[in-house]
Amino acid sequence: MLGHYLMFNGSCAEALECYKAAFNAQVSEITRYGDIPPDPAFPVSEARRKLVLHAKLAIDGEEIMCADSYDHSTHGDNMYVSVTTPDSAYVQKAWDILKAGGEVYMDLAPAFFSASHGSLRDKFGVNWMFTVL
Repeated sequence: MLGHYLMFNGSCAEALECYKAAFNAQVSEITRYGDIPPDPAFPVSEARRKLVLHAKLAIDGEEIMCADSYDHSTHGDNMYVSVTTPDSAYVQKAWDILKAGGEVYMDLAPAFFSASHGSLRDKFGVNWMFTVL
């Protein structure tokens, strides 16, 4: 099985809400650091108790898992979440939401291989690629 696991620096819950709105997605599971039993080997500060330890998000029948990193994670440029669909309205809605506060790499526009294609990094540091067939 191949999957995606996105790590955030304290903004996982906000990212989940954004992705729910962008893709009509569903959160099927969420565990916060404060939900786990106390363990002296893994102390959880009061400030971290509300952060996301593990979550599952379903987008168009596919699952993405995510969490707030316990250590600082850096934004990468070598991985994209790719969304490919014939539904141009679905892509446009997600594009408009995710580009807010993000960085557009390639404008969403017709391409020789698709009706529309584009890529961006959202405000959470996640790279997205959209292709309308």
